[in-house]
Amino acid sequence: MPDYFTNAGTSSFTQFLSHTSPELLPGRRPLPPGLSADIAPHATTIVAIATAEGVVMGGDRRATMGNLIASRDIEKVHPADSYSLIGIAGTAGIGIELMRLFQVELEHYEKIEGTMLSLDGKANRLAGMVRGNLGAAMQGLAVVPLFAGFDFSPADPAKIGRIFSFDVAGGLYEETGYDAIGSGSLFAKSALKKKYRAGLSSDEAVRLAVEALYDAADDDTATGGPDLTRKIFPVVMTATANGTHRLSEAEITAVAEQVVAGRMENPGG
Repeated sequence: MPDYFTNAGTSSFTQFLSHTSPELLPGRRPLPPGLSADIAPHATTIVAIATAEGVVMGGDRRATMGNLIASRDIEKVHPADSYSLIGIAGTAGIGIELMRLFQVELEHYEKIEGTMLSLDGKANRLAGMVRGNLGAAMQGLAVVPLFAGFDFSPADPAKIGRIFSFDVAGGLYEETGYDAIGSGSLFAKSALKKKYRAGLSSDEAVRLAVEALYDAADDDTATGGPDLTRKIFPVVMTATANGTHRLSEAEITAVAEQVVAGRMENPGG
């Protein structure tokens, strides 16, 4: 067995992989010349909202390839670890791979160090991974995540739920209160801007997230709204002091049906 599997190594799984099998990292694979954006499905809209208990994150279920719907039920929001969430927009395949690698990165750190990374540390690790995909991003295979979680030791006691956004070059930015990414983010953020207030409960934020995704789908063809016929609804998760939780099918169905019923009476919300 090679030495790097038996010697004391780094607490970063991504760094370990870059030494042992760099070709397995999302941004290290050779690509043909030219733009490749139209040959891969793209994930779209993700929203995150800070609450009195932590954060809520929701994502629609549609993936598109050009003007076609590539998938109606893709899942773009996942737990990063026990107390944080990650949502992905952009090239779906690379985004899902990046998300899984980030999950392993955080788990590997805990096993090596015996403790959990701070929320800022997790965001910085994710920024480095996004930066590593810059070459592919320049050829159209960009991935932009949204990261949020519960902070056990915030600088501001009122900010136990924190949200971080990124650009394709790995730039890291902390957002205040709420944020959205993806093709429908302009419309989702406009909806959040009108209805967000500090100190929302998790239940109130869940309803607001679904409403924002509904508004995004209303104006952005790449974002999928609640599909009552197929029973396909957004994925919505929370991160609080009790850990991460994904709303059950029954819970999210009830919220989505309430939102749709309300829009039948008042289409503009």
